[in-house]
Formats: sequence, structure tokens, C-alpha cells
Amino acid sequence: MKKLFLYAIAAALPLAAQPTAAAPAAQGEPGITRQQADEILQELRDIRQLLAKQQPAKAAEPEPKRAKLNLTGFPMLGSKDAPITMVEFTDYQCPFCNRFQTTTFGELKKDYIDTGKVRFYSRDLPLDFHNNAMRAAQAAHCANDQGQFWKLRDVMAMNPNSLDLDHLVGFAKELKMDPTAFRTCIESGKYKQAVQTDIMDAMKIGADGTPSFVVGKSTPDGVDGELIVGAMPYGVFQDKFRSLEK
Repeated sequence: MKKLFLYAIAAALPLAAQPTAAAPAAQGEPGITRQQADEILQELRDIRQLLAKQQPAKAAEPEPKRAKLNLTGFPMLGSKDAPITMVEFTDYQCPFCNRFQTTTFGELKKDYIDTGKVRFYSRDLPLDFHNNAMRAAQAAHCANDQGQFWKLRDVMAMNPNSLDLDHLVGFAKELKMDPTAFRTCIESGKYKQAVQTDIMDAMKIGADGTPSFVVGKSTPDGVDGELIVGAMPYGVFQDKFRSLEK
């Protein structure tokens, strides 16, 4: 009981570090000696030291993951001479990728991609539990055969719940593509291996969720940068771009 009592009052004694005179005894009660008071104060100090040692140490900030990618031959948006490169690994059925597309991408495109400051690449990371994601990833490649990669990419990213084959072919028609050639390309699995290559590259750099990004200095064949995982707001990417401009 004594330990519990001392523990409860430890935080309420800011002068515990100062020796004090013994408190006067109430009438009819035995008093407390100076030695007893000092012993109690010392015990309070010992308890405080013990509690301080038991506090968990503040976790150090994890070091950002570095990532290098060869982007030769991949679709690019913006100027090839832009000093900064941003790569998105996306899953067209992912709601978080949709959030990035609808809340952040447009502003980044206007302020950085269209102005020649950043070049943007889109690569695939379809997740196994999204039934239409692999098909949609291949559809983007098939659209690229007809020069409509970015337009179909935007349409699919805005419609994550409409990625069955019929909807995809419908999107192709709206974009004035050849729907028969487009459907045949998807059904043949022509670009399945290309999508698998993107998945392997994502795994190598530690991209374990969608969307994942690599943002860094442009290199002659790609990017040397930092991995960022998650549908981050505009300000996160803006801060990163500014740090790379210094």
C-alpha cells in the first residue's frame, strides 16, 4: 500500500528534490521525523527514476527507401528534359489510386508536368484481390498501340468500378479506337508479361501498396529517387519537388 500511495502522489510533489523540514504533528498524533521525511522523499526520487527508465524511447524516423528505375520505352507525360521524374505504380481498380487521380494528379499535372518541371511515368501494380485490375493494366498497353494510352488511363482511373471487358471496349469506342483490335489485344494476353515485369520491378524497390511512387532526379535512362507509398496529398509531392530543385 505504501508503494501505491507514493506512486500516486509522485507527480504532485514538484518540490520533492528539495529536503524539507518535518511536518508538524496533528494534535494527539505522533509526528514524522526529519529522517522519515527524507526517506520518503528519496523513495519518491527512486520511483521517478524507475518510471523514467521504463518510458519507451522515441522511435527514430525511418530512412526513406531509395529506388532506381530504368524507364526506357515506358509511356511518359511531360518534357523528356524535365529535371525531376515521378513514377506511379498503379492499380486501376484501387480506390486509393482513384483518390490520387481525382484529388491530386490534376493539380500536379497543371503545376509541374505541363510546365516542364516534372516528367511523369505510369507503371502497373495490379493487386491479386482486384479481379479486373490485371485486365485493365493490359488494356492500357493495348490502348498505347493505338496512341491512346493516357486518355484510356485517365478514364479507367476515374472509373475503378467499371473495368470489365465490355466497359473497357465501350471506353475504346468513345475514344475513337478500333474496338475489335482493342478487344483482341486484351483477350490475347499480349501484354501480360509486360505487366508482370512492372510488378517485379515494384517488388524489387519495396513498393508494397498502391499507389506507390518514385520521385527523384531524372537520369538519362530513368530516375534515381525516393519511394513514397500511398495516396499522398498535393503538398507532400510539392515539398519533395522543392527539395529536389535546390
